[in-house]
Amino acid sequence: MKKIIATLLTSMCLGTGLMSTASASEGGIEWDRFPVEKMNDLAALQHGAKIFVNYCLNCHSASFMRYNRLKDIGLTDDQIKGNLLFAGEKVGETMKVSLDPKQAKDWFGALPPDLTVIARSRADGSKGTGADYLYTYLRKYYRDETKATGWNNLAFPSVAMPHVLWELQGVRTARFEEEKDPHDPAKVAHVFKGFEQVTPGTMTPQQYDETVADLVAYLQWMGEPAQGLRFRLGIIVVLFLLGFTVFAWRLNASYWKDVK
Repeated sequence: MKKIIATLLTSMCLGTGLMSTASASEGGIEWDRFPVEKMNDLAALQHGAKIFVNYCLNCHSASFMRYNRLKDIGLTDDQIKGNLLFAGEKVGETMKVSLDPKQAKDWFGALPPDLTVIARSRADGSKGTGADYLYTYLRKYYRDETKATGWNNLAFPSVAMPHVLWELQGVRTARFEEEKDPHDPAKVAHVFKGFEQVTPGTMTPQQYDETVADLVAYLQWMGEPAQGLRFRLGIIVVLFLLGFTVFAWRLNASYWKDVK
């Protein structure tokens, strides 16, 4: 029950954090690059779907996605029913939550946003894709007792969302040092110098990064499930046009040879 409550409180804030741009008052950070090869890895997408259902779908809906669409990433109806449905939903239903909108607004101040296209909505041409932002955001949490939730985030300072995956990553703090502002010596800037692990999580840092990448890959896929098919059809069309161009070129040369 404690885990369910913690997940509920933590997950509901995800959209609040994700709806912000990745600017940090501590000095700003560059977005890390999401490993795009994950988008072609069915095992990674399946694992990401599992993480999404267990850690995000308690409060956030994905109302434009149906469970049975997960068959596109290699899951069967039985696997979906046995591993991703927990409250009597049917495979053909959309990924909605039972959280009452009015109660959510009373409890948290706002309704947790839908995450179906969250990865696509966070793209920033000057910094990277929405997947880059999410991959950065979910890996930049640190313990901060001065905040109401006890957590802070380099990608989104003073974020309202606690660290939903803290049991996997463990608890760590951030180290900052005061340095003179190069543009104004009278001012002092807080410069990030690194993280310090306080307690280990259930995963190693590498395993945690892989898990976050899988989750982000699923969020990216969910925004456009037909992306893979679109790419494959695009390649086929380009190859057809190239072949047709060669054929038309040779036909044209043959025709004008006799005319000349």
